[in-house]
Amino acid sequence: MRFLSIAVALFASFAARATEPTLTVVVMDPLALPLSCPCVKGYAQRDYDKLGEHLQKKLNRPVKVVYSESLVSALKNKTEGKADVVIGKHSVVLHDAKRAGIPFTTVASLTGKDGKTTQTGLVVVLNEDPAKSITDLKNYTILYGDIEAEEKHGAVMKMLKGHQFVIPEKPATCAACDEGATKLMDMGKKGEKGAAVISSYAKPLLEGCGTVPKGALRVVAETDPVPFVEAFVNEGLGKDLREVIVKAIMEVGDDLELCKILETKNGFVAPPKKK
Repeated sequence: MRFLSIAVALFASFAARATEPTLTVVVMDPLALPLSCPCVKGYAQRDYDKLGEHLQKKLNRPVKVVYSESLVSALKNKTEGKADVVIGKHSVVLHDAKRAGIPFTTVASLTGKDGKTTQTGLVVVLNEDPAKSITDLKNYTILYGDIEAEEKHGAVMKMLKGHQFVIPEKPATCAACDEGATKLMDMGKKGEKGAAVISSYAKPLLEGCGTVPKGALRVVAETDPVPFVEAFVNEGLGKDLREVIVKAIMEVGDDLELCKILETKNGFVAPPKKK
């Protein structure tokens, strides 16, 4: 009878889970394995499928995890217009959510291996370039990131304005860090003075993947820290469901193996309060 009771309980649990709507998680983290590459051992290989399993267990409902560099693209091509949880770069998610017309709330920040929840923009020049500091770049062409990448756009422009730089009305931009690094190297071959802005998390990957030779780039300036990877919850979900989702996300830090898989020191922590 005891085994029969256990079997009945398990069946009831599975049946209940099957009737619950699927929770859709869109992952836009640039350090997620499907969105990065395994060039640097133990880095940029975050497996969010395991987070999906964690959420499925905690929430007792099916969870679907999809990967995309764009929320708009994911909604159109992968999720049939649904996104309950989004995990990605703070500024990029907010930019895409506005484009998609879906209200999301930041609920947690993911700590990196160093325990930080922030990133910076790095202004780099070719190693043989004579520039030593940001003030040496006033006659240089600077390759910024797109507007949604705060660390490569708004944050660096703020820093440059603080040094009396005049920002062009239409600044040169590169969608990705590898594009900026490649263009910078091409400028060097032509004898043109240039600098590129890359994300701090991307520097190891540029060398590890062979985009640039090791030591080819030198950092001459760094922006103030800006938020990095955060978890967002769709405001259209019911309050009770939002609360259990947040609770499950915050419990990642209690699972050492899951933290290792997600390359995080402390899991997700409360996001910084808005000033």
